[in-house]
Amino acid sequence: MDLKTVKNLLNLISESDVNEVEIEEGDFKIKVKKQADTIYKSESAPVYAGSQAGAGYQMTQQAPQPSPENAPPQQPVANQPQPTAESTSEDDKYITIKSPIVGTFYRSPSPESDAFVEIGDSVSKGDVLCIVEAMKIMNEIESEHSGKIVQILADNSQPVEYDQPLFLIDPS
Repeated sequence: MDLKTVKNLLNLISESDVNEVEIEEGDFKIKVKKQADTIYKSESAPVYAGSQAGAGYQMTQQAPQPSPENAPPQQPVANQPQPTAESTSEDDKYITIKSPIVGTFYRSPSPESDAFVEIGDSVSKGDVLCIVEAMKIMNEIESEHSGKIVQILADNSQPVEYDQPLFLIDPS
């Protein structure tokens, strides 16, 4: 499925009364779910021309990084803990759940709701762990494994990158 087809699908859904659509075409799978504009809408975010009325979009800007040849020399830090073989092997037993897309990470379905999961919670395969919003589409991220949540690696309402670790799960 090409980008033009996906855009046409999104436009069609936004203009219709349909709230949710799921399409599979070969290895490609897309699930689109319409939600109210009030969920996670930023009151201070500007509205850009061409956007839906009332839909806020946030832009983040990253400071430029110095190039390696212009970078100041690195000084070793004496008090910085070095990873040990023991801590590394302990992390290896955990399953890392990563973000499948670039977007904004949300721990709950709405600001007033409880988080989907907390540290120490047991999860089963298929349980919703979080939402990653991309292009005003709320994508539910489901667990691909059963186990116990050991660590939550992303902050609520913050941008996440593709393949960024979100959760550590202990499968035992």
